[in-house]
Amino acid sequence: MNVLVIGSGGREHAIVWKLRQSPKLKTLYALPGNPGIAELAENVSGISLDDHAAIVDFCKKKDIDLVIVGPEAPLAAGLADALSGEGVRCFGPKRAAAQIEASKVFAKDFMTRHQIPTARYATFHQYTEAIQYLNSINHPIVIKASGLAAGKGVILPETMGEAKATLQSILVEKSFGEAGDEVVIEERLMGQEVSLMAFTDGTRVIPMLPAQDHKRLLDGDEGPNTGGMGAYAPTPIFTVEMLDEAVELVLKPTVNGLSAEGTPFVGVLYAGLMLTANGIRVLEFNCRFGDPETQVVLPLLETDLLEIADACVNGTLADIEIRWKNGAAVCVVLASKGYPEKAETGKSIMIEELPIDMVCFHAGTKTEAGKLITSGGRVFGLTAWQNDIEKAINRVYSNVSKISFEGMQYRTDIAQRALEDAK
Repeated sequence: MNVLVIGSGGREHAIVWKLRQSPKLKTLYALPGNPGIAELAENVSGISLDDHAAIVDFCKKKDIDLVIVGPEAPLAAGLADALSGEGVRCFGPKRAAAQIEASKVFAKDFMTRHQIPTARYATFHQYTEAIQYLNSINHPIVIKASGLAAGKGVILPETMGEAKATLQSILVEKSFGEAGDEVVIEERLMGQEVSLMAFTDGTRVIPMLPAQDHKRLLDGDEGPNTGGMGAYAPTPIFTVEMLDEAVELVLKPTVNGLSAEGTPFVGVLYAGLMLTANGIRVLEFNCRFGDPETQVVLPLLETDLLEIADACVNGTLADIEIRWKNGAAVCVVLASKGYPEKAETGKSIMIEELPIDMVCFHAGTKTEAGKLITSGGRVFGLTAWQNDIEKAINRVYSNVSKISFEGMQYRTDIAQRALEDAK
């Protein structure tokens, strides 16, 4: 099969790396890709991700059998609709189903309609109405910009003053632009978070291994929120019983509900879950692979990823048995100085050879005059997999020194919680 992967980050590098192992693969392209991806696939330049007609044209010229979309923005913008409308097969939901991530208001209302467990909430367009609501409640809250805000649209105010300032920023000053035309104010839940991704063909849904992301910049979950500073899989705290509960109460009702509403979901459905004292609650849905969760889940996948994606698009996922390797994987994100506010870029990178049970996934790199330099906040995701979580942690941290660039920062406690939970 000729395959095109859309995207340029660490998640897409992990997808390309896994696809490269498939005996079904003929030619692999990435649009736009990155220098790490370029070692495994042919990067495509000169086409904007917004130019759906040009992407369709490329797929026809290159006889692309399957497009796999990494990031959420092209899906929310209707890339899957444009492709399938021209007879190009796409692993990723159409625009209407992608609303499950693209609109937090849609997602919360959808969960209410289908009795999917989530936090209490209210939605607002107007600042004054939102403030009136704030004054009427006395529980801790989370404020979310409804639209896509590159993972930065969720704010956890600690005081009433902070909450009012956040609403002023989003609704009045338009700090998130159109993404903040509407906000969700919801009850803040307490507990550990788990990322549960699943493959679905629109009817059947098969969960992947549960993972846990580390959102805060600094050790001990301190500092500002980021796109994710590392992850590990599987999660010892998420028992087999919890997985069954999540499949029955969250994943199946979501896939069935979207299908019943005439917007079947094909691709990867990601449920961000909170394990509360009262059971599992959904924090959010994403319409694609998580980043950096993909970088720990795919190394543990034994079944051919291309075969799975192909079956999802064909509607034949029921015919495939998805198998996982024993063991655990840990990913540590290596970020630039100044991330997440204003990351320094353009720094030279040195990489030494890594052991065969490790991969350095490129996220924010580019080549300039033949040299590899930093080009983003999250530069690499360094992943190791071993037969248990402790060995994977030791493996990844004992090899961090093999990668260097000026201002490199990373957390030193990724997956430590897993060791505590396993006791």
